Amino acid sequence: MSRITGLARDLLIARWFGAEGAMDAFTVAFRLPNLLRRLFAEGAFAQAFVPIFAQVKAKDGEARVRDVLSHVVSALFWVLLLVSVLGVFGAPVLVFVIASGFIREPAVFDLATLLTRVTFPYILFMSLVACAAGALNTFNRFAVPAFTPVLLNLALIGCAAALAPHVDPPILSLGIGVLLGGIAQLAIQLPALARIGLLPRISGLRAATSDPVVRRILRQMGPAVFAVSVAQLSLIVNTTIASYLGAGSNSWLYYADRLMEFPTGLLGVALGTVMLPSLSRAHAEGRADDYSRLLDWGLRVIVLIAVPAAVGLGVLAEGLIAVMFLGGRFHASDVGQTAVALTGYAVGLVGLIGVKILAPGFYARQDIRTPEKVAIGVLFATQLANLVLVPWLAHAGLALSISLGATLNAAILMYGLRRRGIWKPQAGWTGFVARVLLASAVLAFVLWILGGRGDWTAESRWIVRALHLAGVIAAGAAAYFATLAALGIRPRDFRSRA
Repeated sequence: MSRITGLARDLLIARWFGAEGAMDAFTVAFRLPNLLRRLFAEGAFAQAFVPIFAQVKAKDGEARVRDVLSHVVSALFWVLLLVSVLGVFGAPVLVFVIASGFIREPAVFDLATLLTRVTFPYILFMSLVACAAGALNTFNRFAVPAFTPVLLNLALIGCAAALAPHVDPPILSLGIGVLLGGIAQLAIQLPALARIGLLPRISGLRAATSDPVVRRILRQMGPAVFAVSVAQLSLIVNTTIASYLGAGSNSWLYYADRLMEFPTGLLGVALGTVMLPSLSRAHAEGRADDYSRLLDWGLRVIVLIAVPAAVGLGVLAEGLIAVMFLGGRFHASDVGQTAVALTGYAVGLVGLIGVKILAPGFYARQDIRTPEKVAIGVLFATQLANLVLVPWLAHAGLALSISLGATLNAAILMYGLRRRGIWKPQAGWTGFVARVLLASAVLAFVLWILGGRGDWTAESRWIVRALHLAGVIAAGAAAYFATLAALGIRPRDFRSRA
């Protein structure tokens, strides 16, 4: 629901605001709080907090669990409140740091500064949401945390529709939507915490940080912030580079990123969120074989789904962009520019999703340092790729460098887990991968024949484009799964019991 409403949100935003200077300003302004959302809600905070919180739950009882949660929430509240205030006042500096190219366009720079001031407090709300989500996930309450992003999407849609005609500039309505969405996401978490007796109490910062468990979580978070989110940090660097590549570059990357995030969130984030508590329990209880089998199961699911998803995004990039975004202020030229960026992202989709499973393989064992070291090397490699690819491919080179970095990150993490004996591949991997690749080749052929060769912008009627795309995707999916079935792969092969 989160990803589907997110696509609906971006479909409407593209038609209402296009890929012009105002939209560039919003994508830059929203980049920092959105990065924090990914770091906290889907990344570093969960990786540091959930294993330690699960350990406290198992050893010290529910009274101690409530105290720890209250102290963690208090520490986050006071620190992030200060960060939010500094971000509001320092918005011009932040915009210059992440999009210095806007200096050449003072109107866009000033608009990005205004939007940054409006959206920056979202970080405070999202950090508290992440803490609540980690606690709920530890108690196997997954539905409410997974649903909360729906409220952000609805807030953005509602504010854009209701406020855009009445505020100047109209794009300001999206900034207001971000702020209201953060408040709504926190509000829906509180009753869920109350139902399991974990509604936190805010205490002073000194009392909160004097808790040894809190200090331990904060120490773990530092390296995890960098290690699990190297692709997102590279996006910040890419935002700066894109600000020098001309109007529309940041918007094209934003829309391509949104489509790439659909399978990443639907598969990678969901799997990582559910697997981390299970891996943490297996490690705490000394069940090394179960730990390895769970990692193996997750990796097989990724290969099964992410490989054809990458093929689909690459072959049907133009069709997907045309159906999702073409119309209103989003023109045919924008379709082509966004499609090449999406193709660049598709190259690394398996790596981007794989990191969300492989990194928890280390974090559940409270090993933060190994992914951190890998991430540092990958960040440098990504920027070296930018030096080669951007002069050649412009904004599409930025997307491709992210993909290559993510693939390298996943490969090194996988090698580390294998070499240390943490992950012991189950029998049949070679045959399984060969069958998935063969089925994916059949998928690519079907998609290319039915939809990869035409001009998706030539048809002006949206319903015709949408029905054509739906038919192509249905035919490709049928061909893929029919090929897998013919090669002997069955759904029961992927059932995993706790």
